[in-house]
Amino acid sequence: MKKLVFFASGSGSNFQSVINAIENNKITASISGLITDNPGSGAIERAKKHNIPVAVIPFSPKSHFSIQIEQKLAEWKPDLIVLAGYLKKIPDSVIESFKNRIINIHPSLLPKYGGKGFYGQHVHRAVIEAGDTVSGCTVHYVNGEYDRGSIIKQIEVPVKPDDTPESLGKRILIEEHKLLPNVIKQLIK
Repeated sequence: MKKLVFFASGSGSNFQSVINAIENNKITASISGLITDNPGSGAIERAKKHNIPVAVIPFSPKSHFSIQIEQKLAEWKPDLIVLAGYLKKIPDSVIESFKNRIINIHPSLLPKYGGKGFYGQHVHRAVIEAGDTVSGCTVHYVNGEYDRGSIIKQIEVPVKPDDTPESLGKRILIEEHKLLPNVIKQLIK
């Protein structure tokens, strides 16, 4: 059985969508652990409810951030690493060790609205301010640049004339919860 490790900083709703897919036998895999930089992350509670080990590794340029992540990954031995709302840059050493085995979900149609600072409501606000009529979500491979890895799959979501960043974000999140488990299922086959 393939092993997954998740990285999440926020509420963990995409993490939960994959937990649900595994529990409903839509994905044949196990989750070895969750790595978060945020001790207040909602993803931690989701992991605890499902007996998934958690490692809180706060980001600090002076810490042994890379080493701590590498040690946890060596312990958990993932076949695939999934970034689901993780806001820190993955260390280059980890990207090299897990080349083409790290994926990320992003709330826009990359390459538009990607990069440092483009996450959550910031993305949806930028889409609306630009007057775009279509947005969506993307799953892509992770490389050394924010949101620049090869695109695996995207889903388009229309932008309505009366959309707010919140309303657009809610509709995109529904699609993220479908897209991420589907891509993981494809990749681990």
